[in-house]
Amino acid sequence: MTLRIEWRNGSSSIGTDEVMLLAFPGVGNIGKVAIESLWKLNPTNVIARLHPSGLPPLAKLDVDGLLSPPHLTLSRVQTESGSSLLTLTGPSQPNDSSAQSQMAEELMLFFQEQGVSNVIVLAGMADSPERKDTFMIASSANHRIEMESLGVDVRRDEPKAGAIGVAALIASMGPLFGLNTSCAISTTVGASGDILASQRMIEHLDRWFSLGLNLPQEGNEWLKRRLEEMAPKKKMDLVAEMSSSHDAFYM
Repeated sequence: MTLRIEWRNGSSSIGTDEVMLLAFPGVGNIGKVAIESLWKLNPTNVIARLHPSGLPPLAKLDVDGLLSPPHLTLSRVQTESGSSLLTLTGPSQPNDSSAQSQMAEELMLFFQEQGVSNVIVLAGMADSPERKDTFMIASSANHRIEMESLGVDVRRDEPKAGAIGVAALIASMGPLFGLNTSCAISTTVGASGDILASQRMIEHLDRWFSLGLNLPQEGNEWLKRRLEEMAPKKKMDLVAEMSSSHDAFYM
């Protein structure tokens, strides 16, 4: 395995967290925006940087002004209920299909070694503007039955065309590594930065799995602050657009 682990903030292992939320850039950037929103709304501590093979060779300055090689950020999010969950995301994934497969296997081996038991991949699925749906798909019959017993909306007929990329592979490979893996999907028109679809996803996951997350309670005020960070000069116009019938925002 060529995955290199750079432990941060005194950590040397993942710990005993039961759930990991994982996302990469994709349709609507639903999952990535959802995880970044959790970081803003809940106490979060970076516990490691993961350096798998195959990431695009772009080194960037980090928050400390230091040049950092391409990596994924592994963080622990503390919830209002006193429990915690893990999040893993990054700015990119390999472009080559064989490199995507290798990266997925590296990450699954790491999860297995660290004792991670439940990985939920967050993703978006392009659909019509009228459809605002959130559901899950499972990689094993036993895990599907378990989620259905919790009241989770688990589909058996979507996505009809399947899914590609590192996140899709991880969501499907759980039975090969003795892990529960699944995918949470929110529908979106498909452009980047669909904040409301990401918020719907967070709310569904919190309710389905009793995560005890600190969720946005201020409606449009929370969205206005997010928009101010992204596009200060267009804040009010974009909020009005997001409140219209199509219910989506794109960067």
